[in-house]
Amino acid sequence: MITWIREMLRYMNRNDSCWCGSGKKYKKCHADFDERLDEIKFISSKGQVRPPKRLINNAADIEGIKRAAAINTGALDLMANLVKEGVDTLTLNDVAHEFIVSHGAHPSCLNFEGFPKSICISVNNVVCHGIPSRKEILKSGDILNIDITTDLDGYFADASRMFTVGEVSPEAQKLIDVTHDIMEVGIAAAKPWHFVGDIGAACAKLAHENGYSVVTDLGGHGVGKKFHLEPFVSHDCRPETGMLLVPGIVITVEPMINVGKRRVTVDESDGWTVRTADGSLSAQWEKTILITETGVEVLAS
Repeated sequence: MITWIREMLRYMNRNDSCWCGSGKKYKKCHADFDERLDEIKFISSKGQVRPPKRLINNAADIEGIKRAAAINTGALDLMANLVKEGVDTLTLNDVAHEFIVSHGAHPSCLNFEGFPKSICISVNNVVCHGIPSRKEILKSGDILNIDITTDLDGYFADASRMFTVGEVSPEAQKLIDVTHDIMEVGIAAAKPWHFVGDIGAACAKLAHENGYSVVTDLGGHGVGKKFHLEPFVSHDCRPETGMLLVPGIVITVEPMINVGKRRVTVDESDGWTVRTADGSLSAQWEKTILITETGVEVLAS
């Protein structure tokens, strides 16, 4: 009965402007979408939930995220030319900062909940949220993740990449390569009208097959109109759980993979730097993706 009443009300107002803010008539925009959503039976025991409409981006929103992503990608591209032995991580931070602000955007990490720098640089056993420093000088054999988020005109894009310094060990290179593959299988599992848990199930399967652990204290997230939005994207969970992924949702897929155990610690000295508890190497790759009608589109990488 409730579904019938909803449909009746929608039919009566099909010429109204769509709720997504596109400016189109509802019947030409999200009417069919809402009908399909109403047909889905959510299983509470699996934590399955409807996506709030505020998370669904219209075409103008997506273009805004893409503009921020273009700057974010440019900043990451710059890092590839600068990561080398003898360079301190604050220098990398400053170059990225200048590039972002010179393009009229803002480095989202700067002053976010007190984070003191513009980007995160996490070296070797640092899982994430490493703070760039003049004292941290890269040396041959290091592996590092550089994580950059950019906001432009109220839209956010987020991505990270792994980099190597000089010649790294076979163990480290394998970790980097497999972690990239783990991210890609997670993205492939992010299908429209499937659940966010499918991403974590796919990531964890490949990680465990390679003898690695998956950090579960942190994960991906919604992004777009804010730095962090729902849903939380776990990279080790059961399939068909969590929020339904529908066209218009934008999320990050960013598995953090450890050679050793999954447990992590946070440095008391700064309250930010996350490390593997056992000192083992960690790697992470991240892309911002859009759920489309037919699959996914990578917006930032």
